[in-house]
Amino acid sequence: MPRLNRIIETALYVDDLERARAFYETKLGLEPLLKTATLFAYDVGGQSVLLLFQRGQSLHTQSSAGGSIPPHDGHGPLHIAFAVEESELAAWDEKLQQLEIAVEGRMDWDRGGRSLYFRDPDGHLLELMTPGIWRTY
Repeated sequence: MPRLNRIIETALYVDDLERARAFYETKLGLEPLLKTATLFAYDVGGQSVLLLFQRGQSLHTQSSAGGSIPPHDGHGPLHIAFAVEESELAAWDEKLQQLEIAVEGRMDWDRGGRSLYFRDPDGHLLELMTPGIWRTY
């Protein structure tokens, strides 16, 4: 069986791309890779890409000279986790407080990792995760 190596892209669907841009660029410091009328893409640690789609705008096949992308979309609050160093978790906690972003949950995991949970403007649950949570991280 061929092997899957890792997840490259993760997609969230947002109601307002500009509001999402302000949050992810200004508050979380993500660097943009691509901006179109219906999609913003961000580099996450030089290892993965966060895609923000304008909700409802990817419901039809998107075609170009290179091929086509099948329809997709999402509804409701989704969840993603960002990897952070253990030594930077306290700084992230302080930064979120300064930005008046409520930390909704904290977890000390059995394997030794820790997590902070908060929401983006569209209600998606974001997690900052330190190493030690999963066997693979």
